[in-house]
Amino acid sequence: MMDISLAGLVGAIVGTLVAAAIYGTLVDVLDRRLQRPQAPEDRAMVEQDRALLRRGVLAFDIALCAGIGYFIGDRISSWAGG
Repeated sequence: MMDISLAGLVGAIVGTLVAAAIYGTLVDVLDRRLQRPQAPEDRAMVEQDRALLRRGVLAFDIALCAGIGYFIGDRISSWAGG
């Protein structure tokens, strides 16, 4: 059975909020780098790839930051608790 601590969950929530802030900044940077003149027939494919890239960045960002937040929250709780 898996033990889930309240401090770990709070850390995961904070990590998710940090991930949202990082996501906005990172996607803006990626969009600026990916903007370049393109042929009209390629425009739809580029937009589809860009949407897929955004979803991938969001999923990775949330998983990483929430995991790190949970770990830090759990460690702080166990360190402060005894």
